Amino acid sequence: MALLTVLTPVLLLILCMVIGFMLVKPRETKTDTRPWVDDDLQDGDDVLEEDECVDSQGSEEDHPQVPYSLQHYSEETMLQRSKDFYKMLKQRRSVRFISPEMVPRDVIDNVIRTAGTAPSGAHTQPWTFVVVSDADLKHQIRLIVEDEEELNYRQRMGEKWVHDLAKIKTNWVKEYLDVAPYLILIFKQTYGILPNNKKKTHYYNEISVSISCGILLAALQNVGLVTVTSTPLNCGPRLRLLLKRPVNEKLLMLLPVGYPAQDATVPDFGRKPLDEISVYM
Repeated sequence: MALLTVLTPVLLLILCMVIGFMLVKPRETKTDTRPWVDDDLQDGDDVLEEDECVDSQGSEEDHPQVPYSLQHYSEETMLQRSKDFYKMLKQRRSVRFISPEMVPRDVIDNVIRTAGTAPSGAHTQPWTFVVVSDADLKHQIRLIVEDEEELNYRQRMGEKWVHDLAKIKTNWVKEYLDVAPYLILIFKQTYGILPNNKKKTHYYNEISVSISCGILLAALQNVGLVTVTSTPLNCGPRLRLLLKRPVNEKLLMLLPVGYPAQDATVPDFGRKPLDEISVYM
């Protein structure tokens, strides 16, 4: 009897555990029903639920095919055009000394139009170019960037990173953010928002917007303007709020844009030769 008295609580505990395991619903193994989704969509809260995904691209009937042709150059002309274009872009440099001289607004409009010709996943065009010319707003952007950049340099970035940046004489002071006539902040839209407030999937949004940034850099060089590609770490949320951008947008890049200052200098860098950057098979 004494032994039964001792074992009863233990038996009851075991019984309760067994019943509990039986009542708990087994965890379902989630299978990837959309294997075509790239990791680019796995962006925290921005991952779309199945019932929120809206295929607004339509069927082939909604977007009929149209004839397309491009001027067919002779081999000699192609070679010359390729040389000329390379020669122009070879002059592109990251310039941190920018003139305050105003740039025609129409020119900025056209380089952004050019960036907007970039390819994008399912033609979602997931980019927003925010152009800032107001002096007070530019200064507020500078304060936010420098505040975070100082922390980056002093605490967040590793010694090697800071050492490598010192070679090109850059630090957290970003005077050009006040001086440049324009700041272009490029936001990626992690998803679209339809008129009915449903979400629209933006496939490969970061890759798509990065391609548009490359085209933007080429367009700026083409008209004789300079910039420095700035990816201000940890500034995105504060800058998004400052610029009143919606929650589906994330800052990808910040470009100060203008003419080079008369006393502008750049590091004496070379570029890798063709045989180090290409492989023909």
